[in-house]
Amino acid sequence: MKAFATIIFLSLITVAAFGQDEDLPQPQDKKVRDKIEAARIAYITDQLQLTPGEAEKFWPIYREFAERRREIRQQVRNTSKTTPGQSDQDAVDQQFKAKQQELDLEKDYSGRLLKVISAQKLRSLPQAERRFRQMILDQIQRRQMQQDRQQNLRDRTQQQLQKRNN
Repeated sequence: MKAFATIIFLSLITVAAFGQDEDLPQPQDKKVRDKIEAARIAYITDQLQLTPGEAEKFWPIYREFAERRREIRQQVRNTSKTTPGQSDQDAVDQQFKAKQQELDLEKDYSGRLLKVISAQKLRSLPQAERRFRQMILDQIQRRQMQQDRQQNLRDRTQQQLQKRNN
């Protein structure tokens, strides 16, 4: 029963964890990536109310954590695809191993971040990340809708011109 509860708990953590950076489209343009990263830094710094001294110490640790977390998540995605000759049980075991690595990483970096910021600010970090991600996704969706409307308007105008010319 304890093993079952542990599996359920780890699954719930995984669902929350996968809702992190992978939700955002990965822009190919370095300028766009840099702008998004600068906006993320400004937003999270503001939301956590980091002092300049805290921010100076927080961001290098956080960037290192985010990069290592990204690597582990990439591993999880790669192991979720079974390869020929690999049993499903092996794939499940590999996924749990990667999830445990991510949890261990989170514990390690939480300890390091607690030396820089308060526990309250650390607890607010995941929520600030989610709000930022949602804000970016909403903005992308609004821009896409605006582009679609503009394209529809161009198409209608083009059709009207063709009708007049016929």
